[in-house]
Amino acid sequence: MADRLADGRQFRLLNVLDDFNREGLGIEVDFSLPAERVVRSLNQIIEWRGTPLAIRVELSVIAPLVRATTGDGPEYISSTLMIWAEKQGIALNHIQPGKPQQNAYVERYNRTVRHEWLDLYIFETIEEAQEIATDWLWTYSNERPNMGIGVITPAQKLKMAA
Repeated sequence: MADRLADGRQFRLLNVLDDFNREGLGIEVDFSLPAERVVRSLNQIIEWRGTPLAIRVELSVIAPLVRATTGDGPEYISSTLMIWAEKQGIALNHIQPGKPQQNAYVERYNRTVRHEWLDLYIFETIEEAQEIATDWLWTYSNERPNMGIGVITPAQKLKMAA
């Protein structure tokens, strides 16, 4: 996702969700989110929550890009992310370009991000956007019931599964 500060500078967002309980695990907000930054963010999440078996990625948003081949044909993905995932033993599941329905609840989450906080503010600084993102993410995961998981919060679903 992307938006702009009041002065017109564009910033990007990296949203990380848990497939099981739809919990927002992280929102990275910055002017640039290179692969090394993505890997650092994922490492922090893994320290907190453990190593996932797989990560679903939208190939069109990860850079720098190299060509990789999957069963469905040529795809594009960061070599840095591919090498990191292989070392971690994590499978990378790819969403086909132009097929957002393959990741429908993430698309829904992105729409929620846009409508519930991103479009509500004119951000003066990147720090302001980061702070609001962090506050919203905590509320989303811990206080806001999610219709898709039975009208409970993601934190409640995780607690019930434990």
